Amino acid sequence: MFEPLFNYLENLQKITSEDKNSIAQNIEYRTVREGEILFEEGKAATEIFFVCKGVLKIASITEKGNEVIHFFFSENQFCTILKSFTENTISKDRIEAACDAEVIIFQKSKLLTLYDSLPYFEDMLDNIFQQALLNKVELRNAYLGEDATARYQKFMVRQSNIASRVSQTDIASYLGIAKQSLSRIKKNTL
Repeated sequence: MFEPLFNYLENLQKITSEDKNSIAQNIEYRTVREGEILFEEGKAATEIFFVCKGVLKIASITEKGNEVIHFFFSENQFCTILKSFTENTISKDRIEAACDAEVIIFQKSKLLTLYDSLPYFEDMLDNIFQQALLNKVELRNAYLGEDATARYQKFMVRQSNIASRVSQTDIASYLGIAKQSLSRIKKNTL
């Protein structure tokens, strides 16, 4: 059940079976249903999620009550509200399952214990998070300055693994396109 995580990590660094056992004792595996909230806004993040299967989304609600999706996370990606997690601050964002998913959960307190016993593990995760932040910025920048049709076309190329698994409402929100406009764009690009 923890194999996806260990396979991913071992692409970066060899991990002994003893260390794998230590990690496994400090993490939790969970299946979540589409729409299930893994982290609620208005709290400080205390968990990091590793996506084994499915898609998670980071979203917030505008003052007008509209949902805005900021990012999607799929297989072999870590997901948390990093600023809230590292600085123990209240987040305005939430983490939700965008489709049925399987995740591995790192509780902050247990992760800190792992860092004490496996010092290299903290460096490994820090490097993963730094690269993930760079990737998120690069991905969001790719959509800037593009019209709705170009954003949708780029999304279909760059994030096709997500496009087929999340709702059209989520895609429209993520791309900043009205749902009706997205339907029209899809119809015109077929």
